[in-house]
Amino acid sequence: MMTTEFLIDTHGTPRVKLDAPVYRASEAASAYDARVKPQSTFKLHTTDLNVYYGDHHVLKNINMGIESNAITALIGPSGCGKSTYLRLFNRMNDYIDTFHMSGQVLLGDKNIYDKDVATEELRKLVGMVFQKPNPFPKSIYDNVVYGLKIQGINKKSTLDEAVERALRQSALWDEVKHDLKKSALSLSGGQQQRLCIARTLAVQPDVILMDEPTSALDPIASAKIEDLMVELKKEYTIVIVTHNMQQASRVSDNCAFFYMGDLVEYSDTKSMFTHPQKTQTQNYVTGRFG
Repeated sequence: MMTTEFLIDTHGTPRVKLDAPVYRASEAASAYDARVKPQSTFKLHTTDLNVYYGDHHVLKNINMGIESNAITALIGPSGCGKSTYLRLFNRMNDYIDTFHMSGQVLLGDKNIYDKDVATEELRKLVGMVFQKPNPFPKSIYDNVVYGLKIQGINKKSTLDEAVERALRQSALWDEVKHDLKKSALSLSGGQQQRLCIARTLAVQPDVILMDEPTSALDPIASAKIEDLMVELKKEYTIVIVTHNMQQASRVSDNCAFFYMGDLVEYSDTKSMFTHPQKTQTQNYVTGRFG
């Protein structure tokens, strides 16, 4: 079990108590760090982070803090390390045999790679939404309660409340409330992705990771997911990987540009898109390469 201090909220859900951590900014992030109020709390941060797949150096000395209740976009060309960085926060990279790392990855003030951290407990706090919708071949209802049942929660009234709450949060309730026993696979692609978000929300995480969550969707479905993200940041910390610069500029509060394993620039999104500090950043966000 995780030994970091937990608080219990009104729903009985454990939440990490976040004390203001020490944030050591790299050169790329230093300009951004100077604009952050001293009392700001980072939900997630990495210090002196280096990641390898075998001998391949994937991420190089990344020092970066991710703000609570904000959307942080990770951008950069394919293979730059942004998805690897995202998946550090719920330890999905552990499934890659050649993965190894040095440095720290912190949720609050707790290094989630300490030996006493149980990944199943971590993933209750840090949820994940993938590129393609991946509902289980079960009913809409059973999809939403899947994580709760794994936790041993089986009381029908509790599950019913969780289903309605999660589906409302994911802007899906009004579309499916009369069809909860219907197969999740019968939903449209956009509805399936919102169902996957609801499944994540049902266990009431603190952080939601999204790896290109709209890349497989049409523009209308994508817009619904974007609107949903903006609404969800009021309660959750969201980190998104996207190749869509328009999407990053529309929905994110902060933006980190990765290139060939380096964190080139990290700033609030408006500054990055209007006054980038690095030539590489300007070339990327204006579409000169990517």
